[in-house]
Amino acid sequence: MPVSFDRVYLQSAGYFMPGAPVSNEQMDAYIAPLNRMSSRIQRRILAENGIRERYYAIDTEGATVFSNAQLAAHAIRDCLQRGGSDLGRVSLLASGSSGGDTLMPGFANMIQGELAAPPMETISVHGICAAGVSAIQAAAQGIELGAHRAALAVAAEMPSRLFKRSRFAARGYETDFDSHFLRWMLSDGAGALLLSDDAVLPGAPGLRLKLKWIHQRAFSGDYPVCMQLGLTEDRQRGHLDFGSWGEAEAAGALSLRQDIRLLPHLFDIGIHEYARLVHDGWVDPRKIDHFLCHYSSEKFIPVVEGLMDKAGLAIPRDRWYSNLAWRGNTGAASILIMLAEFLQTRTVKPGEQIFCYVPESGRFMAAYMLLEVEEAGKAPAASGARAPGASVKVDPAVAEDVIAPPHDPADAPAALRDLLTELASIWHDYRSQVWRTPLVRQIRERRFALPDYLNWMENWIPQVREGSLWMREGAASLSGPFQSLAALIGVHAGEEQNDFKILFDDYRKAGGPVADIDQLRRNPGGEALNAYLHRLAATRDPFGLLGAIYIIEGTGQRIVPALLPLLKSALQLPPDVFRFLEYHGHNDENHLARWLTAVEMVMAFDTDGRAAQQILGTARHTAALYLMQFQHVTVA
Repeated sequence: MPVSFDRVYLQSAGYFMPGAPVSNEQMDAYIAPLNRMSSRIQRRILAENGIRERYYAIDTEGATVFSNAQLAAHAIRDCLQRGGSDLGRVSLLASGSSGGDTLMPGFANMIQGELAAPPMETISVHGICAAGVSAIQAAAQGIELGAHRAALAVAAEMPSRLFKRSRFAARGYETDFDSHFLRWMLSDGAGALLLSDDAVLPGAPGLRLKLKWIHQRAFSGDYPVCMQLGLTEDRQRGHLDFGSWGEAEAAGALSLRQDIRLLPHLFDIGIHEYARLVHDGWVDPRKIDHFLCHYSSEKFIPVVEGLMDKAGLAIPRDRWYSNLAWRGNTGAASILIMLAEFLQTRTVKPGEQIFCYVPESGRFMAAYMLLEVEEAGKAPAASGARAPGASVKVDPAVAEDVIAPPHDPADAPAALRDLLTELASIWHDYRSQVWRTPLVRQIRERRFALPDYLNWMENWIPQVREGSLWMREGAASLSGPFQSLAALIGVHAGEEQNDFKILFDDYRKAGGPVADIDQLRRNPGGEALNAYLHRLAATRDPFGLLGAIYIIEGTGQRIVPALLPLLKSALQLPPDVFRFLEYHGHNDENHLARWLTAVEMVMAFDTDGRAAQQILGTARHTAALYLMQFQHVTVA
């Protein structure tokens, strides 16, 4: 749930960009190519990210011109000057960054020292892109609680020191693409906000900018590391595990990397979390006047826009604001620099809302912030944020448009939106729990070996074998008006009736020792799921089975494709050993389109809502039992 604020206002905002802007053509003077591949990668990345200029706090010889603490201090001075304030009023300094100039002490303390600031409370937030929002939240909470009248939030990044060509000498100037990638994406800069319990906006007499709420949610338990510094390329050893810094550098443990193959998941969870905020009444897309979205590359604009549009929650593009093209991607500082420059160059009006969104790729996190312009002379408006236990009326036209994975919302008829919205919540809880099971953790952490794979298949094959049987049984239990549905289910069952043979063949080619398929046994979760689905299929008009298909086919569409590259990497088996997983990853989306047609048939005859409740109930039970099946896949 978001943290809401009733007495926190933005007094001023400032930023600092070191030196002169560096064009794409000038980059090589600061971030020199490593080898023959560098220029080719550079051209490709710069063509996609849309950044035309950025700033570096190093010179062309690689020497540091400004430290990271100095960047932050300059941003704070700019912020205070614009707000007509001074450090004497500030009693809390919160900083956010992916790393200061020292491993110890904390970054906020180093900034305080750089400023020669008076004694005050300090908080250092260590993270990546969302660390700036965390610093803002820490400062705002201090004011909201009444412990502070004025607080500073600052974020600064200086990755250029990691990108100097000399950093790669220990590896013979060779490195992987993931390390190459960020050299052309990130740059230096700092932003700062001064928050207080009552203040007007500089340059806007009679107006004040209220912080309504902040919401942050991390999904680190669900996904592997995406962006990191300090681990080897295979993530098996940390930089402190080596005998010396030189050994760590030679092994690539001091190279900043981002696994770009994982990035689509970041935007998926980020937009789903945004949809939940809308559904719960925290934000209304139609009331957003300015959308400040931190994206690392303009390549991701249509990705974010497309996901929002499919969810029916789009914010028109003419309301978007970004300075990525001329300020560069400055990580945790980006949203503060963006907000500061926005307020200095745009005119805001009473009642306007500014919505900020920051996805963080480190180990996947999403941060959101809502601000609203008020007339300073008026009494504070009631917070639009939802208090715990309070009821909020959400416009159905907005809330019910929230359509979650695994189904493509663009294909959903309006009559199914209530059902699909509730299925979304079931799905995401299930998906999150699956990704924390021992089986999936082994795969994600690259501890998955051939015996684990074979054990999984021995459990799973007999479960897959039953799929077409309970589907046919369920079709036979449908009464007269639903014969067309029975025929549709029959087609689906017919397509899948031999799938278990493909899976068994994959198992045998991988070295599976059991030659007689009848000797394979489901684990306790599989047994429970099988018994439940057969029992339900034998009842009259078992519409709830559509809820089971949603979870089972959705697992094939969403979870399997995410795991498959990791499986292939870990097991080093021939490609034809993964035919079943490849097939379901590519085809379950078509199966889910057929599922949507089946649900539409049922809902057309459902006059009392019982069919929808059966589908939801069965989806919940199937998710729990399928999860149990995942949990029991372990090698003794």
